[in-house]
Amino acid sequence: MAEQGDLFAPGVGEAPLVAIIDSSVDSCAEIRDRFMTYGPSALDEGDTLALILDRCSITGASPVGASDALMARFGGLGRIFGAPEPELAQVIGIPAARELGLLHGLLLRVLEHPLRRREALTSTTAVNAYLRVRLGALPREEFRVLFMDKKNQLIADELLGAGTVDHAPVYPREVVRRAIELGASAMVLAHNHPSGDPTPSSADVEMTKQIVAAAKVLQMTVHDHVIVAGDLVASLRALGLM
Repeated sequence: MAEQGDLFAPGVGEAPLVAIIDSSVDSCAEIRDRFMTYGPSALDEGDTLALILDRCSITGASPVGASDALMARFGGLGRIFGAPEPELAQVIGIPAARELGLLHGLLLRVLEHPLRRREALTSTTAVNAYLRVRLGALPREEFRVLFMDKKNQLIADELLGAGTVDHAPVYPREVVRRAIELGASAMVLAHNHPSGDPTPSSADVEMTKQIVAAAKVLQMTVHDHVIVAGDLVASLRALGLM
């Protein structure tokens, strides 16, 4: 898997927690009034995040300051939700970081629900949206497999490899063994590139071919290998690489 830079190296976009402490004013008052008058459509990403943090920030913290600090460090909601709790806690404290983790888990369940209830492959958009939320914010590579039944409904989404910023060990025999254990008939492979570039590496392509070959022996289908990089997604099948 292609070499990636470490987005969370010390000093990179880091905002000390003390920087968001400001109890002198209600920094969310105007945002709250706008929300009550016009609804969610009147808020941008930063405003929405500030209102969420207003309910869980540490005492004396400015929700707007906390929102700005998170956006500056992570670059957007897509990289904030799903980021590791310790990374979030460096900016907004542990309680607020856990609240964002809870919201991320809820969002994953919402996106996963239709994949378990109908043929997942009828909507590439739904699959990609789920994988972006699952993998887009991670600072290290993870290799996951969506195992599916004969109707292409999701049986399980499992982590089968976790590694560094530029590599996650994957063993084709372990992927196929787990598919047998789950009674799966098909799979979608997925991993992330923390660098922000979803372009498949030669190692990505070779590993995919090995899994496809191993699955074929047991009459299992590998529908795709999806690479997520922040908000970007690349499909090896769409690129003609599998």
